[in-house]
Amino acid sequence: MGRRRGQRGFTLLEIVLATAILGLMSMAVYRFVQTNISALRISSIETVDDARYNGLLSLLTTQWQDLPAGVGALSGDTFTFNGRPRDEITWMCGTGPGLLTRYAEGEFSVRMRLRPGKAGSSTMQLGWDRKPRETAEGSDEGETWVPLIENLNGMRIRYFDTRLNAWVERWTDTGTLPRLIEITLERPNRPNWRAIVALGRTPL
Repeated sequence: MGRRRGQRGFTLLEIVLATAILGLMSMAVYRFVQTNISALRISSIETVDDARYNGLLSLLTTQWQDLPAGVGALSGDTFTFNGRPRDEITWMCGTGPGLLTRYAEGEFSVRMRLRPGKAGSSTMQLGWDRKPRETAEGSDEGETWVPLIENLNGMRIRYFDTRLNAWVERWTDTGTLPRLIEITLERPNRPNWRAIVALGRTPL
């Protein structure tokens, strides 16, 4: 009689409870893994995105610090379309970082601006319009577009004028260069990206 009791198996209730506990543990492990995978994916996307912006800053710094003061060296104006800031800045340069090529001849006008992004999207694309400096005003002959950053809502640019000791919204004195240029890129669902480029090299 006692031997039979000692060999008694699990009851149905015990099996159901064990199965429920295992199910809860499996669900907890699944959610933990899923959360970590999502976090890694988001982190990876942000890392790639940050690399693009860091690359843009490096490119602009290299180009603008090499600009010689002179007629037409750099100018900028403020624009707004549909309530969004879409400032533009233009500079003159030869082959090198500013032109993103080493195989062009002569001097070029490079204009950094925003234009509509992909079809059906409400966001805009940041890029550079390049064309030969001697191209007639209003003509698009020889003009090429270089896309740089996608998915933006707006761009604001300010210039630090040492003569006024103040930031200004436009730069119309093409004979001199501003000391600093501040760029703010408005991004959907993310904080705005802001950078300041010093046009004068800082001495060591």
